[in-house]
Amino acid sequence: MPLYGDVMTHSITKLSAGQSLEQRLQYVSDRVEIQDLMVRYALGQDLHQSGDNDVLEQWGTVFAAEATVDYSAAGGPALRDIPYRTLVDVMRGADGSMSGLLKWQHFQGYSTVDIDGDAALARTQHLHSHQGSTDGRGWNLIQTGFFVDRLERRPEGWRIVHRALEIIWMDTFGTA
Repeated sequence: MPLYGDVMTHSITKLSAGQSLEQRLQYVSDRVEIQDLMVRYALGQDLHQSGDNDVLEQWGTVFAAEATVDYSAAGGPALRDIPYRTLVDVMRGADGSMSGLLKWQHFQGYSTVDIDGDAALARTQHLHSHQGSTDGRGWNLIQTGFFVDRLERRPEGWRIVHRALEIIWMDTFGTA
């Protein structure tokens, strides 16, 4: 099963009657652990607002130390395959993409997960909401899309080794 090929649209990992109970339980356990990673990523964003930029408190348990991210869909080629720690500065730095935001919340959907031994590919829907203000006028930004993650089982558990952001649509609208 190729884990680095075309973008996955559905899970091809099958729980068949031919698998042992131990194999089926391992698959379910792996899926739950991977889903927890997706939630911890969002918690890293959402628990650290109002100038608190310590997202690595959660992200350190989500990403492998050498992990890279491709967020070029949101910010151009400069965000292609960068170390995940660099993303914190890009988003949370003084002139970062989140520096003008007042509040936000990141909702993650359930992941579709293909597991092949100690490697996995996950596709997770997201809905991200952001509130900001420009020249005293409030606005909201909504973004929808997917995270496509390559993961590896490590001694400390499953970790993302590469994440790609796909944006389906986003829209900004004023508030009253």
